[in-house]
Amino acid sequence: MSNRPGGTGATGTVPRARTQESSGSPRSLVTDKGTTTIEDGVVAKISGLAAREVSGVYDMGGGAARALGSMRNIVGGDPSVTQGVSVEVGERQAAVDLDLVAEYGTAIPELAAAVRRNVIGAVERMCGLEVTEVNIRVDDVHLPDQDRDRDRDRDQERDGERARGQDGHRGDAERESRVR
Repeated sequence: MSNRPGGTGATGTVPRARTQESSGSPRSLVTDKGTTTIEDGVVAKISGLAAREVSGVYDMGGGAARALGSMRNIVGGDPSVTQGVSVEVGERQAAVDLDLVAEYGTAIPELAAAVRRNVIGAVERMCGLEVTEVNIRVDDVHLPDQDRDRDRDRDQERDGERARGQDGHRGDAERESRVR
């Protein structure tokens, strides 16, 4: 079944829903069988995941959003897939704004074009909404040295914890021998 003129679609594909032509509830898709409402958060998640799939995208969100995301990860929270994503969803269309961090060495115009293609394809395929624009702002470039510095700091912190444990606290073997 297909909603395209001519009536024939590829076998095994899910047809795109017809969007409502007359005035009605916002963000709704109407078919002969019922109405589907797609919330902004759904479009934001799909957009965020689609953008992160593109090679060359290191992270998403502005500096403050990334710092908050890092704190969330430290305390054991799940990373937000909508970090760095803002959407506006109407009856038949959606607009997406993305804040990205590019990996060093990536051609930014090519990265932006690839992200746009992936986001538009995912939102249109999954939601049946026409994506009118995908605005991309590159906030930062991730340098390879940043990973090495972060790993070195983490290793030094672990070494310090081990040293404190040996100097100031008894080990498990010592504790077992005193308990018997």
